[in-house]
Amino acid sequence: MKEFSTDKIRNIVLASHSNSGKTMLVESLLNYTGATTRLGKIEDGTTISDFDDEEQRRGISLFTSVVPVLYKDHKFNFLDTPGYTDFVGEVISAMRVADCAVILVDSVSGAEVGTEMALNLATQFQLPKLLVINKMDRENASFQKALESVQNSSDDRFIPMQLPWGEKADFKGVIDLITMKAYKDGGKEAEDIPADLQAEADDARLKLVEAAAEGEDALLEKYFENGDLSPEEMVQGLRKTIATSNVVPVLVGSYGHQKGLTPLLDALLALAPNPAERPAVTATSPKGEVELSPSDTGPLAAYVWKTTADPFVGRQTYFKVYSGVMTSDSRVFNATKGEEERLASMQVPFGKEMQSVSAIHSGDIGTVAKLSVTTTGDTLTTKEQGLQLPAPKYPFPLYRIAISPKTQSDASKMSQTLTRLTEEDPTLSWNMEAATRQTLLFGMGDQHIDVALRRAEQKFQLNLNTLEPKVPYEEHITKEASAMYRHKKQTGGSGQFGEVHLKVFPLEEEEFTFSNDVFGGAISNNYMGPIEKGIRNVMKEGVVAGYPVHNVGVSVFDGKEHPVDSKPVAFEIAGREAFKLAVRDANPVLYEPVMKVNVVVPEENMGDIIGDLNTRRARVQGMDTEKGKSTVSAMVPLAEMMRYTTSLRSMTGGRGHFDMEYDHYDLVPQHLAQEIMAQKAREDKEAEDK
Repeated sequence: MKEFSTDKIRNIVLASHSNSGKTMLVESLLNYTGATTRLGKIEDGTTISDFDDEEQRRGISLFTSVVPVLYKDHKFNFLDTPGYTDFVGEVISAMRVADCAVILVDSVSGAEVGTEMALNLATQFQLPKLLVINKMDRENASFQKALESVQNSSDDRFIPMQLPWGEKADFKGVIDLITMKAYKDGGKEAEDIPADLQAEADDARLKLVEAAAEGEDALLEKYFENGDLSPEEMVQGLRKTIATSNVVPVLVGSYGHQKGLTPLLDALLALAPNPAERPAVTATSPKGEVELSPSDTGPLAAYVWKTTADPFVGRQTYFKVYSGVMTSDSRVFNATKGEEERLASMQVPFGKEMQSVSAIHSGDIGTVAKLSVTTTGDTLTTKEQGLQLPAPKYPFPLYRIAISPKTQSDASKMSQTLTRLTEEDPTLSWNMEAATRQTLLFGMGDQHIDVALRRAEQKFQLNLNTLEPKVPYEEHITKEASAMYRHKKQTGGSGQFGEVHLKVFPLEEEEFTFSNDVFGGAISNNYMGPIEKGIRNVMKEGVVAGYPVHNVGVSVFDGKEHPVDSKPVAFEIAGREAFKLAVRDANPVLYEPVMKVNVVVPEENMGDIIGDLNTRRARVQGMDTEKGKSTVSAMVPLAEMMRYTTSLRSMTGGRGHFDMEYDHYDLVPQHLAQEIMAQKAREDKEAEDK
């Protein structure tokens, strides 16, 4: 593929709810502009965008793909993002490097959860937006109803720039309100607007002219003087308006059936800014902050917004050049990691395929293979400049499952594979929970986790079992208690003997204290270390429920030893068993982690959410309502929040979201604690019987 200068590039993110037609729009544009000879189909797994095996199996987009479309000597980098909310991380990464957002809406379904998410993210990233009402030839399609539903769910002002020429089975094409011409089917040929639609088009154009005039004072004065603007002035005004206000032009089509494609491309060419027309980005460096505008002559700064790992192809690194030029066979400095990387050949992505180029110019998106340390969010620059570009904030993954390797071979590569997967996806994370001795995998929802597990299996041959995650409870004692244990073992020859008397008592602040209070030399000092070791081992494993023991003091006050048979191991065992007996007599209780939770839902769902939280032992701290959204703050035990992601989506139709963070540990109600302890006793008995 040939190289393109900054002014000839348009980076456009396609975002929407699932099944609004993003992938088929890209497919139609490729076919329409002659890049492909036939139209791929999602159900056949033949589209350029959805090339991953898992995407083809599920029939939905799971990852952002980059597909360039060449039109009138310009390159449109379309970033086709997933519409399912579990994969919001992919949308955020794409928004970070896009210069314009096209939000697609199904003409039948209207505004959906993914629509709201896409509009909010585009606003958050301060991207100019265009709304596209798609699939106008569907049964029950309604341009007006779809537009009203979006307007009712957003504070943006949606101004039609095109009107549908017919609807449902009668949809013929689009009426463009700037040229005031009608375009049938693909839209290559312009014709006069049908007489029965002329009045509607005149009224709609008036609103569009008013919106365009807001873009510049000079245009506003001319509009007041003449009552109209030329098509060129309208485009000029709209470019400014959508860049600086909440005005969103509305386009229309049925792109899967290739209706309205030329008017769409012309609108994007006219209104979508090139990278140089976007505000400068602020990078940090050892010398301070630096304002970067896209220029081939500027200092090199490329932001890595996506990485993919493949055991056969190797790691592919996707980047956008914000300043300077990335050239093949050169060296760059990863300012985030503080290490140098060698670049192989430069490539531009075309779905699954990579097309070689000698350089990636400022503002363009490219890829490079087999970088050794670079991951998503890093900045590639020169060592002298040391520039770092800001990474976006990703939502913290709150849906968790426990995983374990199926075989010894899987165990040896589990850590490395999970790390590679989480380097690819900032909304995926994993850790070892010491209290429960489980490996936990965190994601945005069950679909997200399922895709990650399948990738681990298919790409890295890592097979994992999934388990219910345990709550990291803590065992505490509430009173002082004493116990003794004698360990005596005689099997011929040298035996084992150790007797330990100790008491345990609760501590307020300290985690653990151990004191040697033996008088008269009943136990030698050199046996105190093994006794403490035995006690600490039990504290890790727990006594009554299998969870770590916290805030306990131990005093060894008496015991016996044998001049021949006493050994360190004997006192380790005796100390361990005496500690267990003492803890059982010290009125043990369980403490559980309590989370600070903020739930944001549509106002109409507020009652259901409060009622549900009350069933989860929540202590509601406060409620607030603003712009139709209600926020509930509460303290909720972690045990009650394990599957809240799924429950909240179900209660709010996907429109609710929440965040939570650890706040403190609190006492588990006695009846629940007794159940947990009884369950542990049953498990121990089953293990003994085996």
